[in-house]
Amino acid sequence: MSSNSKEAILAAAKRAAQAHGYAGLNFRDLADEVGIKAASVYHHFPGKADLAAAVAKRYWQDSAAYLETMLAETADPVRCLRQYPDTFRWALENNNRMCLCSFMAAEHDDLPEAVQKEVQTFADVNVAWLGKVLSAAGVVGANESEQRARAIFAAIAGAQLIARSRSDISVYDALIDSYRVAGLLPA
Repeated sequence: MSSNSKEAILAAAKRAAQAHGYAGLNFRDLADEVGIKAASVYHHFPGKADLAAAVAKRYWQDSAAYLETMLAETADPVRCLRQYPDTFRWALENNNRMCLCSFMAAEHDDLPEAVQKEVQTFADVNVAWLGKVLSAAGVVGANESEQRARAIFAAIAGAQLIARSRSDISVYDALIDSYRVAGLLPA
């Protein structure tokens, strides 16, 4: 089985989990979407928990790499903070999907421990990046950066959830604007 099949499975699983959460990871459906036999999915991922953990891990790794690249290329921490909500908006733009790890975080009690760990790592990576950028931008002092970062992360994830529940991306945009007006995010 090629690494191309594994990558195709991970991509299909990401889309399914963004639309339906952990419950959306059905090996038969994924195999149909990728164009392989269900047994081939098991070749790469012995069980649903293995697949979900791999998808969540890849998701947070890709997110972390994107955030670090954005910061390196922009070199303006305030601009990065302004752009950060776009990373959650993109899922909504893609058939009203959600951030994969936000969706799975809502299912926390029903997730295997390995999946819980990867989902929590996504939040930790985002909060750490936000804290670093908030400090670099001089928005808050180092002793306040983690608390403010958690508030921003939670507010943006919440805005995405509310917008998705209404299938209306303008709700997301209005909430992000309100966070800027209130001073949670830089204007």
